[in-house]
Amino acid sequence: MLRVLRIASSRSWLIQSTSAFSQTPQNRSYGRQDNAKFAQRGEFVERNPVKRYAYGDEPVNGVNTRLRSRVPPPPPIESNSRNAVKIEKNFYQESESVKNRSQEEIDSWIVENKVTLQGRFLPRPIFDFKEAGFPPMIAQMVQRNYDKPTAIQSISWPIAMSGRDIISIAQTGSGKTLAFMLPGLMHITKQTYRQREDGPALCVLLPTRELAQQVQAVSKDYCNALNLKYACLFGGAARSRQQMELERGPDVVFATPGRLLDFLESNETNLRSCSYLVLDEADRMLDMGFEPQIRKIMQWIRPDRQTLMFSATWPKEVRSLAALFQKDAAFLNVGSLELAANHNITQIVEVIEENEKQKRLMALLGSIMKEVGFLF
Repeated sequence: MLRVLRIASSRSWLIQSTSAFSQTPQNRSYGRQDNAKFAQRGEFVERNPVKRYAYGDEPVNGVNTRLRSRVPPPPPIESNSRNAVKIEKNFYQESESVKNRSQEEIDSWIVENKVTLQGRFLPRPIFDFKEAGFPPMIAQMVQRNYDKPTAIQSISWPIAMSGRDIISIAQTGSGKTLAFMLPGLMHITKQTYRQREDGPALCVLLPTRELAQQVQAVSKDYCNALNLKYACLFGGAARSRQQMELERGPDVVFATPGRLLDFLESNETNLRSCSYLVLDEADRMLDMGFEPQIRKIMQWIRPDRQTLMFSATWPKEVRSLAALFQKDAAFLNVGSLELAANHNITQIVEVIEENEKQKRLMALLGSIMKEVGFLF
């Protein structure tokens, strides 16, 4: 008995023996939903369990669509499982200078920096890099680049290294990258040894490739200093190179949701050992429609992870996501919760005639080139 299965178009058919198909749901292969050729099709193709191919691994009318086979994700390691490795989250040691600091001084600093703190038993903020408890090498690297911690770093570091989930509302340019990355790197060093195939321990989800590369650029020197490997995964670039980075067994992954989910569904990486998760620019990810991908990614991560969510605004969509994926989270905010422009950025508006725009643009670019020497 023969079975006819439609593959790509009204003129493309594939004839297979019925015995070659598995009828069990776990043997279904869904293919790449973001592929332009199949984006409008929602139906699945049942995969041959022996050859393990989906859609066009076998040529159809002489054309190989080169789509990879997909397998269902393995169940995440439950936190109460006997085989689950315990996560070491709370390793913050409050320094003597922080302990001896008066409450009046702390209250004055909070008012001056417009800081909002909500949560149970939150540690005191730090005012100096030495008070954070970082290894001397990391503390020296930070001090070479900055005079003192920013407000968001002062309140985030003690709380993050205490193992708490965090909701942080902070503007771009406030130093939030190091606010979540340095505690995350310390978190990795406190965990038990992982094998290369165990997947990363720290995962940072970001909305765009530019932001992923930017966070990687800020973090790579600190990763190298701690002998930690990292990978940056994003769409619009060669997949093979990113796959090679994953084969090295990175400790840290910076990724956009779509590309990370692509690697997860093709079994080229996993998040079973991920114990520190960051959602950076969470509001932008939701605005760009990444919520379904984020929900799928969460299924691959153990439920007792530490989750940090950073956002520039606090809409109801972000609140719903935080309530769903975080436990007893500390709420941190620097500045106003109202949506407004960043006051640390000077904005200049010039109103000119249409025919003068190109000339004025070239003049501005020339002045910028002279000022900084290069243009990003």
